[in-house]
Amino acid sequence: MSDTIIPPGTVWLVGAGPGDPDLLTRKAEKLIRAASIIFYDALVGEGVLELAPHSGRLVPVGKRSGRHSKDQFSINEMLVEAALAGERVVRLKGGDVGIFGRAAEEMDALEKRDIVCHICPGITAASAAAASARISLTLRGLARKLVFVTAHAKAGEELDLDWQALADPKATLAIYMGKAAAATISRQLVEAGLPTNTPVLLVENASLPQERQFSTSLDLLALSAKSALGEGPALMLIGEAVRQRRVESHPGFRYSVPPPILAEFCR
Repeated sequence: MSDTIIPPGTVWLVGAGPGDPDLLTRKAEKLIRAASIIFYDALVGEGVLELAPHSGRLVPVGKRSGRHSKDQFSINEMLVEAALAGERVVRLKGGDVGIFGRAAEEMDALEKRDIVCHICPGITAASAAAASARISLTLRGLARKLVFVTAHAKAGEELDLDWQALADPKATLAIYMGKAAAATISRQLVEAGLPTNTPVLLVENASLPQERQFSTSLDLLALSAKSALGEGPALMLIGEAVRQRRVESHPGFRYSVPPPILAEFCR
């Protein structure tokens, strides 16, 4: 049965979703259960990994900001070697494979060796965060555009983004890996013309039991990201769509800005 789902020597790039195993697609679960070897990222939830067969091997190749266990070239080579050895390979990536997952680099490496490779999409963190907060990422007349942005930059390099294009009051920005760059994001978007009172929702560990939500505004983003977020992966949702958020939507909600402590701090 496993050989029919994943023929030996074949690689599937599988989106593991935001962490909650219940948010996996049915296809992703079938592929995970059929794999003989799974190379997984640091953002893949424990509940997802528990679906792997006991006979299969789990190989961590996780990359987190500032803590890379494997460089991309090494990951590519590991996928190639496993496929050439006849393994049924799953490359498990947090969220959706095609959103900031470096899937193209892995597919290129596999195709150069004539290895068959397929993609199984997954739910991205922005969708999970919005669902948990009970908001729509687009709103008729207010938010006509949804933009996915990664705020990750190489050490020592400036965050090089088209800030004028991003500072669109009729767009919702979903910013991944932006915790360390919160001050830059706030400053650049304000300088590009986005109002300082533009609502922002910070969501850490979206979809997991330890999820936390924190409402703030663009001018207080840097302070909020520093004081409200822990070590978990965090997502920023910025735009008028966020203003529709139901405050009581999640038990991990902390408070909306400006709370007394931040109001006092900012005087």
